Amino acid sequence: MGLGGISIWQLLIILAIVVMLFGTKRLRGLGSDLGSAVKGFRSSMQDGDDEKPEGADASDEPEVNEAAKTKSDV
Repeated sequence: MGLGGISIWQLLIILAIVVMLFGTKRLRGLGSDLGSAVKGFRSSMQDGDDEKPEGADASDEPEVNEAAKTKSDV
């Protein structure tokens, strides 16, 4: 038994139908586009961590303006 009651044979039939509908060329292009998007996302996440200033690690909370405080905050 596979995922949620779907057997391996049913998954293979679904895969065959998808390949017949879209073709291998379109599926290959879709896979490469998805892979490049994930790679770009990962690199931008790593770049974002590198650009963080040195003092930002000490306090991650945003600073609150004194005038913006209400009676419930005091």
